[in-house]
Amino acid sequence: MFTARFWTDALERAAATFAQALLALIGTNAVDIVNINIGEAAIASAVAAGISVAKSLAALHTPNADGSASLLNDKG
Repeated sequence: MFTARFWTDALERAAATFAQALLALIGTNAVDIVNINIGEAAIASAVAAGISVAKSLAALHTPNADGSASLLNDKG
């Protein structure tokens, strides 16, 4: 169930989600770019990464589950 493949997939997805959310918050008007609060942006990004991990865990309980963190299996 919790194989190295699963954790590699899940952590890769969580790290990408964190980076995407942080860049989105920094690069848009959602955060005042002059007075950016990196701490708050990092917390919001960490929440997004946590949701990504939760999605990966949910993927283990789908009909297409193949042991990875993906909602799709290798067969598509």
